[in-house]
Amino acid sequence: MKKNLDYFTIYSDEDIVVLNKRSGLLIAADRYDPDEPRLDLIAEKEFGKLYAVHRIDKDTSGLIVYARNPEAHKNLSMQFEKRSVDKTYHCLVHGHPVWETLHVTIPLLPDGDAKHRTTANKKFGKPSVTDFRVIGNCGQFSWIEAKPKTGRTHQIRVHLAENGFSIICDPLYSGNQKPIRLSEIKRNWHGDEYEERPLLSRLALHAYKIVFTHPTTNEQVTFVAPYPKDMDSTRKQLAKIYKVDPLENEE
Repeated sequence: MKKNLDYFTIYSDEDIVVLNKRSGLLIAADRYDPDEPRLDLIAEKEFGKLYAVHRIDKDTSGLIVYARNPEAHKNLSMQFEKRSVDKTYHCLVHGHPVWETLHVTIPLLPDGDAKHRTTANKKFGKPSVTDFRVIGNCGQFSWIEAKPKTGRTHQIRVHLAENGFSIICDPLYSGNQKPIRLSEIKRNWHGDEYEERPLLSRLALHAYKIVFTHPTTNEQVTFVAPYPKDMDSTRKQLAKIYKVDPLENEE
């Protein structure tokens, strides 16, 4: 993989580019943040013209797929429209769910309030489906796997919030935006509290895996995005203390 401050290249050929993006980066034009940095414009310096076929939130890190020509764009867009693409996200939330799995079908209305947040709205919302699975509990936190079957804005974040669980450092849907610090999770920590830097201080949501049909070869392809440094450091520390690792059984 070629390293870049904004993204890692997971895979590229004549038809597609698969990138692992950092948190805080738009993947395409956004009417509410027209001046924010955009991954497509940055990556086009390396790959040429790119066509967005799906979206992930600006604050979410992880996998994003671009087409490199109109034919691939049409093919991939149709796969997402037909919901034949399998997407897996990992997130860290406050609290411990009492359920092991949860199937959520709450209709969602994007741009539903003055803060341009997505809101739950049974009357006017669009059908939205997410399957959740608890990977394990880590002290006051829990690792959760999310598999969205639809692609609404902030879908995972809102579906979790509506069920009483907020993702760590979610600036829109959590009342607790306190970063994770090693001093707060490790017993007998002896560092300097004034010099300590947070392990994680941004939205703890990562687009981890994607499975779809290659637009030219028609073969099923699977791509996995390694955790970024901040999320991986948090994972390692929590695994060391609580013996729960979201990547333990991953291939």
